[in-house]
Amino acid sequence: MKFKNNSIALFGTSADPPTLGHEALLCELTKIFPKVITWASDNPDKKHQIPLLKRTQLLRILVKKISHPKLELVQELSSPRTIHTLKKAFQLWPEASFSFVIGSDLAMQVPKWLNAKSIFNKATIAIAMREGWPINDKHLEDIKKHGANIDVLPFNIPESSSSKFRERPQEVLVPQELVPLLLAENLYGLADNRK
Repeated sequence: MKFKNNSIALFGTSADPPTLGHEALLCELTKIFPKVITWASDNPDKKHQIPLLKRTQLLRILVKKISHPKLELVQELSSPRTIHTLKKAFQLWPEASFSFVIGSDLAMQVPKWLNAKSIFNKATIAIAMREGWPINDKHLEDIKKHGANIDVLPFNIPESSSSKFRERPQEVLVPQELVPLLLAENLYGLADNRK
């Protein structure tokens, strides 16, 4: 899978907190896209455990750890609504071709997004397969029926979810660079778990 020089992968995440799965996905995206943009955002369908500012700080630490010239955190793209994010992206990169990256766990929600048809006109939906969240041809056809162009990305992301971490915080689920901040501020009760 080869993308054109003006292709940009857009990956927004609640980063609540960023996990080894987020790290794996961002690293894989830099291998196939000329530019990868990420940011932390509020998801209208989720209740977040820590404030957006703190989640952005954690994601920034992860991006710095990966330290890849193709990867950038652009927090101004953050919006609970994909359509607003895409409008901002077009202002920043008017010549770009966008792939909006989601995990296979979110694929079935895509047709229900606010202004879904408008989103599908502006960006390709790039689906990263997450272990434990298979997606079959029927699911893909259902999404395409709503007008979406879909790319299934050529890699699998390990089963490592933020929700698992929130249920039972363990250092092994997150990049080690995040642990000092998680402990110092006792985010998610990680410090309590050490006692």
